[in-house]
Amino acid sequence: MKKKNTKIVYDERIKNTPLRFINRELSWLNFNERVLSESENKENPLMERLRFLSISGNNLDEFHMVRVAGLYRQIKEKVFTRTDDGRTTKQQFNDVTKSLKLLIKKQQAVWNKLKKELGLKKTKILETKLEFKNEKKKIEEVFRKNIYASLTPLAIDPAHPFPFLPSQSITMVCALKNKMNKLSYSLVIFPPKLERFFKISKPNNFVKAEDIIKSNIKIIFPDFKLINFSLIKIIRDSDIEFEEEAEDLILSFETALKKRRRGVVIGLYIQGRVEKKLLAFIKKSLKVDEKRIFRVNSLLDINSLNEIVEKSDEQLKFKKFKSRFPQRIKDFNGDCFSAIKKKDLIVHHPFESFDVVVNFIEQSASDENVISIKQTLYRTSDNSPIVKALIKASNKGKSVTAVVELKARFDEEKNIKWAKDLEKAGVNIVYGFVNLKTHAKISLVTRKEQNEIISYVHFGTGNYHPITAKVYTDLSFFSCNSKLADDALKVFNFITGYTTPKKMNLISYSPNLLRNDLNKYIQQEIENKQKGLPSGIWIKINSLIDKEIIDKLYFASQSGVKIILIVRGICGLRPGIKNFSDNIEVKSIIGRFLEHSRVFCFSNGFDMPSPKNRVFISSADLMTRNLDRRIETFIPITNSTVHEQILNQIMISYLKDNQNSWILQPNGDYLKENIDKSFSAHKFFIKNPSLSGRGSSLKKYEKKK
Repeated sequence: MKKKNTKIVYDERIKNTPLRFINRELSWLNFNERVLSESENKENPLMERLRFLSISGNNLDEFHMVRVAGLYRQIKEKVFTRTDDGRTTKQQFNDVTKSLKLLIKKQQAVWNKLKKELGLKKTKILETKLEFKNEKKKIEEVFRKNIYASLTPLAIDPAHPFPFLPSQSITMVCALKNKMNKLSYSLVIFPPKLERFFKISKPNNFVKAEDIIKSNIKIIFPDFKLINFSLIKIIRDSDIEFEEEAEDLILSFETALKKRRRGVVIGLYIQGRVEKKLLAFIKKSLKVDEKRIFRVNSLLDINSLNEIVEKSDEQLKFKKFKSRFPQRIKDFNGDCFSAIKKKDLIVHHPFESFDVVVNFIEQSASDENVISIKQTLYRTSDNSPIVKALIKASNKGKSVTAVVELKARFDEEKNIKWAKDLEKAGVNIVYGFVNLKTHAKISLVTRKEQNEIISYVHFGTGNYHPITAKVYTDLSFFSCNSKLADDALKVFNFITGYTTPKKMNLISYSPNLLRNDLNKYIQQEIENKQKGLPSGIWIKINSLIDKEIIDKLYFASQSGVKIILIVRGICGLRPGIKNFSDNIEVKSIIGRFLEHSRVFCFSNGFDMPSPKNRVFISSADLMTRNLDRRIETFIPITNSTVHEQILNQIMISYLKDNQNSWILQPNGDYLKENIDKSFSAHKFFIKNPSLSGRGSSLKKYEKKK
């Protein structure tokens, strides 16, 4: 991954050319290469390195189903528009396919290295005839008990139509000969829930499902001899089209989801050698050309390696830590309302427990003084405690409204299911705008206290998802500030009643205000610099590809404004170009946790960090879709303690991080920081309490210091 820095110097003409942008798709593949590099990082425990390899495989599948599929669809529909970086659709498709194949090749090489290292740690993947011989009885037992009954062999000949193969399914292609020495072919489709790696003996011996099937092939095909076998995996287009004006939106969506299962095959992955005639037949049946075929030499379906991680000893994984529960809420005996009323509070996940968010909703459901709950739900978990609490609240006679996003990719079916569960319980279900995704994370609770109504609000940078909250870094902000609560109500009314707010008190929201406000804050930094005042911009996001915002940041750089961007994934901006973007630094942090929080900091005419800097948290990344085609929120932080925590603790730690940081170069490459005295933001957050949640523990903390 470490590449030599190729110095690129552009003259002033870059301002008006596509060269000023990095290609979105190639930037994403570069991000996944950084993830893959963590599987080679010997600072990580061995099983965690294997997990990173698995994650890179899962990411690649999603990229293939969404982004590559989109490019292929554009080619078929003869869309000839150029990308911001100047590529045609065909050029982009070809470049992406080439990069995909190189990345797949690297994944296979990394797996082969890790496999050897696993063997040294007494975790073996049994593959040779001798290894199988030694475990023959156990392997046959696993086959008969866990595999055999779930398999269906399907002959391939004129009498048997080629079967439907679901997206991401694995299929074994068998070449067989009968007693008359006649060649025939058969498919064995792996059931979706079939384990890929079976632990067959102690301490940690694993065998792949395909190898178990192969060694017991006589049981499946008693009259045949196996001549050759290979594995194939297909990737289908995941896009869905539904009737926007349908009377029954849910029914239309469910129908569209069923059609998606049969989406066009975008990629065919092959492990092993497939006889030419058979391969030609498969290609014809699946309507796949050579450009969409990807060959692997070692392991098909890299993401399945996570099974080994989950079944392995804890000694080879990251040392577990216990998420802290804010002391300030404990000081109020767990009463979220009293703690929030006393002072605004921010919770930093996963270092601080997501239970705070769950408890807030559960307390709202149980509290007899709570009148109403309004809740956005983009994604949540199976058996979600949030959904259960909303159902409980409705059953208790409270007014409950849930804004459910149907178009949450890959979670559509789940969202439909729990939306129906909520509706059965009497919850008001709103699906929002058909043409706008509701991506904002808001909970608004109204409570009768004495003779007035007090509103409590939660804004998040991440989803209401207890599982992902354990590995995603996100911020949960609680307040009973009446202006923030009023703004939250206006956003809900905008979604549920299509009533566009005439004026907001504090927050910005997309698609109506956020873009203009962002431009305004950047412009103010430019003007401050021109006036000789301190200036600067710190932004932490997941993606930066919006053309207008990128050009605005370039202009700020040329005006002398120092800009530091922490962009986890896709970045279309080229930093460090002399006289153009040399005041911009871009870093990507890849480590134990998935960086997901979005933070925006502006100097506001004061040196950074300062209590007088502007600080915001948001649900939005700097992508055109977030700014123009989604409901997002942009929350100013005015509470001094919360402000200090985000700016002086969280952002400063990320800026200091040099253990997990990759620096973006002008040519689009990323270089890993290598400093002897390293600092990891993630390790710091695990060990140190947050500022806003310390409560009575503050004195103890200060004594330790």
